[in-house]
Amino acid sequence: MKDISLLKAEDIECRVQSVNKSKSGKVGAILLLYKNARVDMRILDETFGVTGWQRSHEVINGNLFCNIDIWDEEKKCWIRKQDVGVPSNTEGEKGEASDAFKRAGFNVGIGRELYTAPFIYVELKDGEWYETNGKIKASASLKFDVSEIGYDEPRREITKLSVSDGKGTVRFSMGIKGNCTNKPAERRVDPPNPVSSDSVNEPVICADCGAPITQVMGKNGKPIPPDVLVDLSMKTYNVPLCATCQKKRKEAK
Repeated sequence: MKDISLLKAEDIECRVQSVNKSKSGKVGAILLLYKNARVDMRILDETFGVTGWQRSHEVINGNLFCNIDIWDEEKKCWIRKQDVGVPSNTEGEKGEASDAFKRAGFNVGIGRELYTAPFIYVELKDGEWYETNGKIKASASLKFDVSEIGYDEPRREITKLSVSDGKGTVRFSMGIKGNCTNKPAERRVDPPNPVSSDSVNEPVICADCGAPITQVMGKNGKPIPPDVLVDLSMKTYNVPLCATCQKKRKEAK
C-alpha cells in the first residue's frame, strides 16, 4: 500500500482545550492539534486517486461506524479500516458520521503523527480571556494556527512545532532555533489524543469540578472511555468536563 503523506502546517488546526489561572495569577491556555474531514478526503484522493478508495457507514450495536476501503493493486482486493464516531450535539448524525470518518482516517494513517504532539501551553495576554461566574474563558476572537512543523520522518514523529496567534506572533515553539518555548502550566494536564478513541497516560482534569475524567457507563450499558467524554465535551462546551458536569451544564440550559 502507498505511503500516507505527513500533515503540513496548513492541514492542522488548533483548538483551545482549557483556560486556567496559575497560583501566580497568570492565565494560560492548553491547545490541541486536530485535522478535519476535508484533509482526510484530500489526502486519500492524492494518495490513492478518487476511484482508489471508498467510504461507507454502518450501525453496529447502535453505534455508527465508518469504513474506509482502499484498493490494493498488488493483492487485487479492498483493504478496510473502520472506527466508531462520537455523536455531536450541534450537528447530530452528520457530526457523528464525520467523526467516525476522521477516526477511520487515523487507522489508515492520516494524521497519526498528531499522537506525538507535545503538551502545548500558551500564556494569554489581556483581552484574550475573561472571567465569568468565577470561571476563566478564552475570548471568542482568540485564534491560533500552526505556522511551522517538522518531523523525524522515519519515525513519523513531530520534532519541530511553531504555533502563532491571529496576528502572526509566535506564541509556542518546540525545536525551532530562535523562538522561545513556553513552559507548561503549574498543574500539567496532558491533552487527549486528537479526535481519537485511544486512551492517554494521565487523566484529563474536569474544568468544572477539578476531578479526573474517568470512564462511565452509557445508557446502553456499554462503557464510555474518558477520551470519548473529553471529545464530546470539547465539541459542545469547548472545555473538558466529566460526565456529571456535562449533565449539570445541559440541565442548566
